[in-house]
Amino acid sequence: MALHTLGIAVVFVLYLAFMLTVGVVFYRRTESISDYFLGERKLNKWVASLSAQASDMSGWLLLGLPGAAYLSGLSSAWIAVGLGVGTYLNWRFVAKRLRQYTGLSEDIITISDYLEYRFRAPSNLLRAVSALFILVFFLIYTSSGFVAGGKLFSAVFDFPYTSALVIGALVVVSYTFLGGFRAVCWTDFFQGSLMFFAILIVPAVALFAAGGPAAAAQTLGAADADFFRLFRAEEGAAALAVVLGLVSSVAWGLGYFGQPHILVRFMAIRSPDAIRGARRIAMVWVVVSLAAAVAVGMVGRAYVTPVLEGGDSEKVFIVLVNDLFPALIAGALLAAVLAAIMSTADSQLLVTTSAITEDFYKALFRKNASETELVWVGRLTVVVVAVVAVGLALNPESSVLDLVAYAWAGFGAAFGPTILLSLFWRRMTWVGALAGIVVGGVTVLVWKRLEGGLFDVYEIVPGFLFSSAAIIMASMAGRPPGDEILDEFGSVADGRV
Repeated sequence: MALHTLGIAVVFVLYLAFMLTVGVVFYRRTESISDYFLGERKLNKWVASLSAQASDMSGWLLLGLPGAAYLSGLSSAWIAVGLGVGTYLNWRFVAKRLRQYTGLSEDIITISDYLEYRFRAPSNLLRAVSALFILVFFLIYTSSGFVAGGKLFSAVFDFPYTSALVIGALVVVSYTFLGGFRAVCWTDFFQGSLMFFAILIVPAVALFAAGGPAAAAQTLGAADADFFRLFRAEEGAAALAVVLGLVSSVAWGLGYFGQPHILVRFMAIRSPDAIRGARRIAMVWVVVSLAAAVAVGMVGRAYVTPVLEGGDSEKVFIVLVNDLFPALIAGALLAAVLAAIMSTADSQLLVTTSAITEDFYKALFRKNASETELVWVGRLTVVVVAVVAVGLALNPESSVLDLVAYAWAGFGAAFGPTILLSLFWRRMTWVGALAGIVVGGVTVLVWKRLEGGLFDVYEIVPGFLFSSAAIIMASMAGRPPGDEILDEFGSVADGRV
């Protein structure tokens, strides 16, 4: 066992050294704040698509979703269905138009920049409020990545959870601090590729080890008669609970329209014409990866005994790899878990720090700050945000999936309707955008703490609906946008930019 662990450690060290090397390479190429936070809008379709999806899925793809499938069976696939549909709709309807709009001005670096420019907001209020909600929900989201990293190092190397947590955070902070957006995107490209192959290999080998499809199905059916049901409810559950559970699972797809770390990939792609190719690459990656992640959990239930309880179910991928593969291969496959964690945590750190640097520091305090000053403020903010996120992640009993679900709902409700309507409704105003962000974000924060009946539905559903209603009512109650805004909207809608 000691040699096995040593082999895994060697692979991990080599992998982490490669990630840090990428950070150093791009450190030497980073000269401006646009370069640090948006890569000068030069991403090709492969890097843009795999970076977007790798940063999207995070550690929950290899930990949270397999853990849910391990406990609940095929019914957990509804989450994957919602995410697959949401991914397609986001690439199909949001990506190109957002890239066109944000390409109109070199000053648009963050989502807050875009909203202020889109509506010609007369004050910094819209920018500041949007940045505040980005900070709140990304602290939760980033902490979920650090929790996943802590669980990985703790399970593989038997480190104390806190030590494991700090190790994972230090690596992510290091290359994000050095290389900025392009380092993050290129590392995400490599990490997305590694995640893809790992999530395919592990369930295939585990299925063979469990005796093949027929034997595995028989084992699962004997252990849980409802394991293969798409519609599953706890014994004695009312019909309302079943419906709310299904709606909650599929509603994950609504979150895509408001995820800043995904939207900035659309903003950074080389040209709007590259969107179609990137969408095809992204969809293949997403559909295959989600299906395989569910398979990991289901096959893992047939192979891993005794049954993993509670939060330990999220370690099923790690258990399978440790049991079924020799050290060096196991190290590479477990590095995929690290890749999933790092590819999202780095993106979240960067978007959070861009909001603080651009939307607070520059906009409110240092409007004439130099490019060099802003880059270094961004780098230092990466460290500060990471420290706070580590503090939130100190509880080893935290569920990766629960933390991700909370942050995902917050962004989906606060920014999803705002981004969609800003791109497709000409009558929307800056007051409407402000109302949508506040109502959507606050709804998620409040709804999360309510229980029973309708309050059991995933908080993104009421948050998205209330935010949409707030945008429409606030926009219609005020003066319509000026001619300049309407003309610009028409030029984007007609494809003239």
